[in-house]
Amino acid sequence: MFLLYINAKLADPSMFVHEVEARKDAHSNLLSKSETSDLYKIQFHNVKPECLEAYNNLEAEVQSKLHLDQDYPCDVVGSWNTWYGDQDQAVHIWRYTGGYPALTECLTKLNNNKEYLHFRKERSKMLVSRRNQLLLEFSFWNEPTPRNGPNIYEMRSYKLKPGTMIEWGNHWARAIKHRQEKDEAVGGFFSQIGDLYEVHHLWAYKDLQSREETRNSAWQKEGWASSVYYTVPLIRSMESRIMIPTKSSPLQ
Repeated sequence: MFLLYINAKLADPSMFVHEVEARKDAHSNLLSKSETSDLYKIQFHNVKPECLEAYNNLEAEVQSKLHLDQDYPCDVVGSWNTWYGDQDQAVHIWRYTGGYPALTECLTKLNNNKEYLHFRKERSKMLVSRRNQLLLEFSFWNEPTPRNGPNIYEMRSYKLKPGTMIEWGNHWARAIKHRQEKDEAVGGFFSQIGDLYEVHHLWAYKDLQSREETRNSAWQKEGWASSVYYTVPLIRSMESRIMIPTKSSPLQ
């Protein structure tokens, strides 16, 4: 009887199951700015090398029209060409004021805009490939606002292990204070649609030497080393792009 009791208990999987408390809210609601409902879109366009200049001119013309048109609830945050990283690449960040309804409104209007449809057809002839993501902004980062130049920009993209976004946010909420002394922090975003568990940090520097000095100075500040120590294990892979703003970019 005793052996039967032991065997029955061992066969019961509930003995070894740790009951996880149900989350009270989605990760996106815990990490993003509750006072705003802005949605961001990032676009990566790989351009035919011989078409990059024509692409930039065409993109600038269309962006300026949408950016200034009050009928479209969207604006261009910034546009760049990658300098170090994937070559002949354009990167654009758009903001949709009003979240998903604003995005849907824009797409509906653009799909009925003959001028925009012609632009897309002409642009497609210049592209090798393209991809995009929908993003939210971390609550503890700066709001990305227009900047005077000249600057170079670094986008550091991190692919995190699934389930670690809250932990990442908790550490960076403390770490970001070590990286704002020279106004280098532009914006921090995390993906909602597209490649998931991906984070993009956007930084501005006067030049590559300034970048080196600013990053090195962070290591002299108490707390930065521990932030790096605890966030590195959360990362599956990471990538750095050095980007040059296009002439029409609000972030110069």
